[in-house]
Amino acid sequence: MVKDSYLVGLIGAGIGPSLSPALHEREADRQGLRYVYRLIDIDALGVAPDAVGDLVRAARDLGFDGLNITHPCKQLVIEHLDALAPQAEALGAVNTVVFEGGRAVGHNTDVTGFAASFARGLPDAPLERVVQLGAGGAGAAVAHALLTLGAGHVTVVDALPDRAADLAGALNRHFGVGRAAAAVPDGRMAALLDGADGVVHATPTGMAAHPGVPFAVELLRPGLWVAEVVYRPLETGLLRAARGVGCATLDGGGMAVFQAADAFRLFTGREPDVGRMLLDIAELAGAAGAAGAWS
Repeated sequence: MVKDSYLVGLIGAGIGPSLSPALHEREADRQGLRYVYRLIDIDALGVAPDAVGDLVRAARDLGFDGLNITHPCKQLVIEHLDALAPQAEALGAVNTVVFEGGRAVGHNTDVTGFAASFARGLPDAPLERVVQLGAGGAGAAVAHALLTLGAGHVTVVDALPDRAADLAGALNRHFGVGRAAAAVPDGRMAALLDGADGVVHATPTGMAAHPGVPFAVELLRPGLWVAEVVYRPLETGLLRAARGVGCATLDGGGMAVFQAADAFRLFTGREPDVGRMLLDIAELAGAAGAAGAWS
């Protein structure tokens, strides 16, 4: 049912600096909607990530229309939902929950968000061999997006070997045997990047709360494209180093906007103006400087 008043929120850890409320509320204001977007920060509440189920139930009971879910709850939330959209089920990760008739239905707009951003920002990038750092909720979405876009092979690198192996296995089952492999961030990074067309970074490293770069920047070379999921700051240390050696780059702002636009559409049934939201993220992230946020 399309209406003119909405209450939504974001559940995650350390989300105080998130730009999601401003992105959603600005677009709602332009459409003449009363739209309140609340942050539900598990760090501030002093609860563990596995409390996400209780938080989802409380939000539903309080009359929320929906929720965004971010790190570290995208996978933990699944067992607490009544149904999953096909994309979320295939991924094993949820970033958007819509309350429909008392039921909590999980969706994933990270896949479409990254795919749309990549197609817009790196339209001619070669995709035969891609290295991806991060196999968490965002990483699962990005890997699915890459293979959907036509990547020949994706190597998923994660500090947790089992998590990388699980994601690679799921990708091979979904897209075909031999399309994905798992690795850990050790001495193999040089060889992996040397044979790759591009690298996608899908961990929190580079945010203010997680400063640094995910691998030695000396491994970057001209001809390697570099895509980032972190969007605040828009220019992470990794992207700055990549541009310095002549790599084509993609910041995380586009993914943030396209996934937010898809979530806005799910919450409201209304079509967002993505062009205006892209201008919003540039202004908001620029004004925020180097503060960090994950969603």
